[in-house]
Parts: sequence; C-alpha cells; structure tokens
Amino acid sequence: MFLEEKSKVPKLGVNIDHVATLRQARGGLEPDPVEAALMCEKAGCDSIVAHLREDRRHINDKDVVGLRKEVETKFNLEMSMNPGIVDIALKIGPDQVTLVPEKRRELTTEGGLSVIKYEKRLSGITALFNKKGIDVSVFIDPDRDEIRSAIYIGIGIIEIHTGGYSLARDKRSQAKEFKKIKDSAEYAMSKGIIVNAGHGLNYTNVKQIASIKGISELNIGHSIISRAVFTGLYRAVKEMKLITCG
Repeated sequence: MFLEEKSKVPKLGVNIDHVATLRQARGGLEPDPVEAALMCEKAGCDSIVAHLREDRRHINDKDVVGLRKEVETKFNLEMSMNPGIVDIALKIGPDQVTLVPEKRRELTTEGGLSVIKYEKRLSGITALFNKKGIDVSVFIDPDRDEIRSAIYIGIGIIEIHTGGYSLARDKRSQAKEFKKIKDSAEYAMSKGIIVNAGHGLNYTNVKQIASIKGISELNIGHSIISRAVFTGLYRAVKEMKLITCG
C-alpha cells in the first residue's frame, strides 16, 4: 500500500473535475469526464483524480462508477468526511481516497483539512478504507503538527496544499511559502510518509515544487484543462469546418 518505493521524479495525477464543470454548464452529456480520463492516461498521466462533492456540482455518482470501471492507472477519489460520500466510496472502491475539507459555497477547496481537529473521526474513516485495501490520503496545509497527527492515526499518505504558494503575489512571499512546503515534505518523508502536493499549480509555478526531492505525485487539474481549451481549439474548429463545408 503506502510503503511503495519513492520515484526519482514526481508522478502526475490529473484532476478532471472541470471537464464535468463544462458539461454541467449545459446539463447535457458532453464533454464526458470518463472519456477525458482515458485521454489523459493515453497522454501519459499516472493517475486520475476526481472530487465527488456533496452537491454534485461537477463530478456525479455515474461518473465515479464509470471512472472506477475504465481507469487503468490509479483512481484517486477526493471526498469529504460526509457519511453518505464515505459509503459511496467504500462501495465503488477507488485505489485511493483523499480526504479534503468541503464548504458548499466555495468555488474550490480553500485550505487543508485539520487532522488535529478531526483526529478521532478520521481514524475511524481510515480504518474502514484500510479494511477494503483502499489507500487513504489527507489534504493538509504544510504544518508539522498536522503531519504528526496524521502519523498518529496511521495515515501513510499526505497531499500538501500548495494554494498559498500558488497565490503568492511576489517572489518573497512565494519563497516563504515554498520553504514551508519543502520543510513539511522533508519532515513527513523522514517519518516514512508518502508526500503528494497540489492546488493551484500551473505551467509557470510547478517546476519548483517538482524539484523537491522525494515528492511522489503532483495533482493538477484546472491549469491542464484550461490549457487544453487552447491547444485543442484550433483542431476542433478545423474538423468542424471540414464537416460543415466539405
């Protein structure tokens, strides 16, 4: 399970939530996030990430069933501690669950989950997934106390929230946030924890995070889907032009 060998370079997990966001804007069937997941795998990603929110604003129950059936790399289901969501995850059986905080009105996850605050509850949830052979990760801020709490309750994977680094307005602030991430990652790894990272990473700022020795995986979604609009738009227009005009 979480005692896998650390890679020399980080793996890439692609979050496909915003493919579903685009679909939900019209309430139709396209674009299909499962089809997007398969394309991401074909392009070489190492895992597929999807967040089943309580309000089903993008990814829905049918999507996670389809993803579990079709994903061949690793299916990482982001989720809150809501009992109904936990039951769905246990039934579907993703390769990994990543427990995150969730607020109904937030546009995206705003911070890390406090393991310290929810230690007892998380311990029980972790035990349920471990019995099913499902790896458990927690999405936390770069904080040693939170890491210690995760270790205490037997969680072997963490994902460090990189939002502060990604939103830094100047080089000094970014350097400060990067140091917090690097120090936390190195501390966790020294305790035998697998360390992933993500949130707000893009084509400009990701290289520095990827340079942290021992980081296992970087989970990135919005910037990849945003870039795809442009890298694929030219071809999409050309193909439609051929169909409509011959």
